[in-house]
Amino acid sequence: MLDILVVGGVGVDTIVRVPEIAIGEGDSLGVEPIRDYVAHTGNGVALGCLHLGMATRFIDFIGEDEQGALIKRHYESHGLDFRYLVSPDGTPRSVNLVDAEGRRYSFYDGRHPADLRLPVEFAGPHLAEARRVHVSITNTNRDLLDAIPEGVPVSTDLHAWDGEAEHHKAYATRADIVTLSAARLGDPEKTMRWILDHGRAEVVVATDGERGGYVMERGGAVERYAPVDPVAQLAEVAPAWAAWRPVDSNGAGDAFVAGFLWARSRGEGLDTAIDAGRVSGAYACAEKGTSTALITEALLAASVAALRA
Repeated sequence: MLDILVVGGVGVDTIVRVPEIAIGEGDSLGVEPIRDYVAHTGNGVALGCLHLGMATRFIDFIGEDEQGALIKRHYESHGLDFRYLVSPDGTPRSVNLVDAEGRRYSFYDGRHPADLRLPVEFAGPHLAEARRVHVSITNTNRDLLDAIPEGVPVSTDLHAWDGEAEHHKAYATRADIVTLSAARLGDPEKTMRWILDHGRAEVVVATDGERGGYVMERGGAVERYAPVDPVAQLAEVAPAWAAWRPVDSNGAGDAFVAGFLWARSRGEGLDTAIDAGRVSGAYACAEKGTSTALITEALLAASVAALRA
């Protein structure tokens, strides 16, 4: 059996590091070397879970192009079990601007046609092997939401949902664990409560970057959690934490999800899962690129234990 099956969400990010996310005067600007990274949300969750010792499989569409070949080589190097179908429209791409503080702005090409779907015949055998399923909001997997066996825990990340867009609602109401960004939520509690009232979620987490985030359980009230301060709180755990500083937030949300799911798969309570998520997310910010800093199970376990001591 698989500990987790991740469904959808791989592509290639081109990262451009800029002084600030703004267009200045003139028509060009010299920047650091521009690099391509295997990326996108399912990629981050799958690699994060894999490096935390979870038996992980990832399924999606890729193209018969250079980006698809890059993805296959990347997963072979990590030992990730990746199964795919070929999309005639190629591999999704994005261009991400990253400023001096590590904040990012993404331009996603969304090249998959609106009616492209992962067939149930392809995905069904993988779903049947999974103890847990994480479904990215890529639309190609929308028809699979009803094909996930009852009793199998489902998670999803709604990213920067505004609480209104229809695209996200089927994912929000199907998952048992829902994460999203608070970036576009004027009232996080309102959206979190809607998810709990209209779906089957047991818990909703709204991450808020360097400000921490919000968590709400079914039947409970919204609570605020603080960000982790690696230098102050974890420096004694490992040298990596003593020298920590944020340089790139690409993949931090996916790392939070991976850490959170790792803790839940071990039977940990909500507070411990939040700690695992915020530690994993902070670790991802310490290296340039998308999902390039992947915390190990040993370091995450030691770091969470130190936080809770």
